[in-house]
Amino acid sequence: MEITPEILINSFGEAEAQAVYQVVKQNGDFVGFAREFMHHEDYHVARSALWALTKGTDEELSALQLMLHEFIDLAMSTENSSVRRLSLNLVERLNMDEDDLHTDFLDFCFEHMVDIEEFPGIQTLCMKLAYRMSQFYPELMDELKRTIEAMQIEYYKPAVKSLRARILSGKLK
Repeated sequence: MEITPEILINSFGEAEAQAVYQVVKQNGDFVGFAREFMHHEDYHVARSALWALTKGTDEELSALQLMLHEFIDLAMSTENSSVRRLSLNLVERLNMDEDDLHTDFLDFCFEHMVDIEEFPGIQTLCMKLAYRMSQFYPELMDELKRTIEAMQIEYYKPAVKSLRARILSGKLK
């Protein structure tokens, strides 16, 4: 089966995401698939492609490591919350070294993790990523903890509250 925008644009459920993932896995071209569809002008296509990629194992997705900054750029530039969440999900599953820390992305994560208008999935992913990036510098970790301590927690969903508590208690690894 060849994956086309027409296949990805249609109503897309779990079964379809798994089917597309299986084709990509069989072809062994996670990078080519991502590059072909992640920036598609129709966000339905991009969303469906990214969702299929999230079905991969961490080992399979390691092939996407060379695209880390492309996923970061997509998350920061897209207007579509589903594309943002899925690209952040992929970033979260890839390795991030001290050299990968960019202040614009860290600022983005800080901004979106506390934005009460943002979806909880994006808030939690941004909080996890901000935590990972802050681990490289003690002063950033202090800033992160001060920021999440200052959150008016009653305005957030349980997932955000739980992650916040895990970070503050030192139980997030």
